[in-house]
Amino acid sequence: MIEKNEIKFPNNFLWGAAIAAHQTEGDNNNNWSVWEKSNANRLAANSEQTFSKLSPVWKEIKEDATNPSNYISGKACDHYNRYSEDFSLAKKLHIQAIRTSIEWSRIEREKGQFNYKELDHYKSVFADLASKNIKPIVTLWHWTFPLWIEEKGGWLNRKTVSYFCRFVEKVVSYFPEIDFWVTLNEAEIFARESYLLGRWPPGKKNPFRYFMIVNTLILAHNKAFKVIKKINQNATVGFSQNITFFEANKKRLLNKLVAKILSFFANEYFLNRTAHYTDYIGLNYYFHTTINLFKEQKIVCVKSDMGWDLCEYGIFDVLVNIGRYKKPIYITENGLADKNDTYREAFIKDTLFYIKKAMDKGVEVKGYIYWSLIDNFEWDKGFWPRFGLIEIDYKNNLERKIRKSAIAFSEIIANNGFTTTPG
Repeated sequence: MIEKNEIKFPNNFLWGAAIAAHQTEGDNNNNWSVWEKSNANRLAANSEQTFSKLSPVWKEIKEDATNPSNYISGKACDHYNRYSEDFSLAKKLHIQAIRTSIEWSRIEREKGQFNYKELDHYKSVFADLASKNIKPIVTLWHWTFPLWIEEKGGWLNRKTVSYFCRFVEKVVSYFPEIDFWVTLNEAEIFARESYLLGRWPPGKKNPFRYFMIVNTLILAHNKAFKVIKKINQNATVGFSQNITFFEANKKRLLNKLVAKILSFFANEYFLNRTAHYTDYIGLNYYFHTTINLFKEQKIVCVKSDMGWDLCEYGIFDVLVNIGRYKKPIYITENGLADKNDTYREAFIKDTLFYIKKAMDKGVEVKGYIYWSLIDNFEWDKGFWPRFGLIEIDYKNNLERKIRKSAIAFSEIIANNGFTTTPG
């Protein structure tokens, strides 16, 4: 008889899925939507050089990836109008929480002028979630700006911290029903891609500005935390931090030293500066990087459609490391681009196995939120990466279809765990 292991999570463990406004709503008018139109042709022309060697499904995605229209968000998934349909599908999958975001450019299109029609739209969104007994986890900034903020320099202008806090105060006051807030999504990823590498808007490659932006975002979070707590001291407030697992190949001393240095700057710097201004750590886990200075045979993992290593075991080391901050941890994003739904079920189960392993070591993990509920617009990659539990048919009226892996995830939620066969 083959022995099976039962992986069980605590009864109060929170199971969810995530989306973001710009990636799903459609018809946004912000710094990203302007940048898309100026860069779509370039992104399409460069896509083959970038992804033909990285993506195991390049031949299948080539038609979309080389098409400039792929890089224009446009109607996206029309979640703005179809949110209730999407939440009904989430309910069908037993999902207990939805992490979503409020689009700043809808609420404050002009400086200091708040749009109550749009505030009421989000009021309806949250009411729909409540009617389905799904908990909203609400992100206040997920990389997009109103155009007037961009014109003032974005986060390069320290006054943006004050503008952001004013926006936060308005939003949090308007939604007393929301008690779980994410101030910033992946601040360090935004700073790196936009200012260190210059690949995202505004595309200003400058290492000094990169460090300036990181520190401004730290200030923005810390101040926003205090604003929210002043309005609702019982609210749960934190941020979502992308954390990369830097693995020292062969555990060689020099590899370990470099891995530690990279981890400090990429992962820990932001955490260290915000540790006293957060109720939890929101972990977004996607990336595994092997440090291999000696050019030896390195760790090989299966790759997602985007060429990202699917090294699920890395989340154990990341969780143990950030567990030392003695804060509750929520996995606020974790997922993969998998057009053919080949690896998603196994990926989720393997990731959860290592999350439970960390919990058994004493790390306080309170929930797991898969990215994403539905296929969406993946920033400078456009629509071809397919992260969703629910497939969007972009060529057929944005029809929704639950993937097989989503059914497996729903069974995990319903059973609060799953069985696994060793080996």
